[in-house]
Amino acid sequence: MAHGGPASPDPEDEPARIAGGRDRDGPDDPHPRRQAAPTDEVGTGEPAAGGATGRFGVPGRPLRRSSFLVGFTGGLGVLLAYAVFLGLRNAAGILILVVIALFLAVGLYPAVVRLRVLGLSHGLAVAVVALAVVLLLCGGLVALVPPVVTQTGEFVDQLPSYVESLRRNDTVNDLVERYGLVERVRNAANTDNLGRALGGVLGGAQLVFGTVFRALTVLVLTIYFLVYFDRLRDLGYALVPASRRERVRLIGDAILAKVGAYMVGALTIALLAGTTTFVFALVVGLPYPFALAVVVAVTDLIPQIGATLGAVIVSLVGFATDLPVGIACAVFFLIYQQVENYLIYPKVMRRSVQVNEVAALVAALLGASLIGVVGALIAIPTVAAIQLVLREVVLPRQDTR
Repeated sequence: MAHGGPASPDPEDEPARIAGGRDRDGPDDPHPRRQAAPTDEVGTGEPAAGGATGRFGVPGRPLRRSSFLVGFTGGLGVLLAYAVFLGLRNAAGILILVVIALFLAVGLYPAVVRLRVLGLSHGLAVAVVALAVVLLLCGGLVALVPPVVTQTGEFVDQLPSYVESLRRNDTVNDLVERYGLVERVRNAANTDNLGRALGGVLGGAQLVFGTVFRALTVLVLTIYFLVYFDRLRDLGYALVPASRRERVRLIGDAILAKVGAYMVGALTIALLAGTTTFVFALVVGLPYPFALAVVVAVTDLIPQIGATLGAVIVSLVGFATDLPVGIACAVFFLIYQQVENYLIYPKVMRRSVQVNEVAALVAALLGASLIGVVGALIAIPTVAAIQLVLREVVLPRQDTR
């Protein structure tokens, strides 16, 4: 019905008008009602920053980047970096043991895989490999310790006769009287010098027990790494983004395979050197041939200088035995090292790690200068890993630019 006055609002349009913010007092009111600003929960009535208040009032403005704040933060970063450096330096000995154990585990893991292929369980395969390593160490100790103990006992038994022979020698007596050696010996045998000698003996015992402790630590860590090798490898790959995980897995498995191949190749060359030395020692009549063969095999594991070191030790024993025997030892090792360096080593290592000879030499020298024998041992597989990363990742990326 039409009326002369204004039409009353339809009740059905009321929610839409309220939602649209146009609830007016009248049809011609141009100003909509403003919604009250929200207040805080504790009833202070003060508006919060950004249209909302916190539980404890209005939050303050963010801190400005002042020079003091920047310098303080930088100083904290420097202190943290220095603390990390001190921690790594103090834990360097333990970290080296961990690196050795991890390196041995990577090298021994192919043997575990081979035993698992033959039907053994993972735990039994690890136990067999660990037992083989323990037996090898025990064999080395059995070969080296008895000669040292025997010769030391013989020297102690013959010491009185040596002293008596020196006392009856006119030349020795003349030198003793001329230079006052007896008085010097008495002065040297005072309390301070005896204390120093006792300290040296205790230091030697501490060195022996420390070496045994380190060897046991490396052995236990190696066994643990072998047991949890698959889990540790999968955990390392899981830290990589999923988009690159498959490629990182392929490269990582290739690096682990090269390290294992290097270990197998190095052990093969060392075993061959020890066996050849054992046969030669039996032929020329060197004392303790098995012990000398173990020395040559162990030192041959050290790249670049190990074979020479073992040859020098055996040659000195040969010269101490007899002059012709010493000459024969020097000639034998001179010929054998040429054969090993130019025939055996290149064929074995080229097929296993494929490392450039110059890079291997530089890496061995740098590794030995940084962390000693351990650095020389891990230098070649490290170079092999770097070469693989350069060939598969860095160089293709550079070619696409």
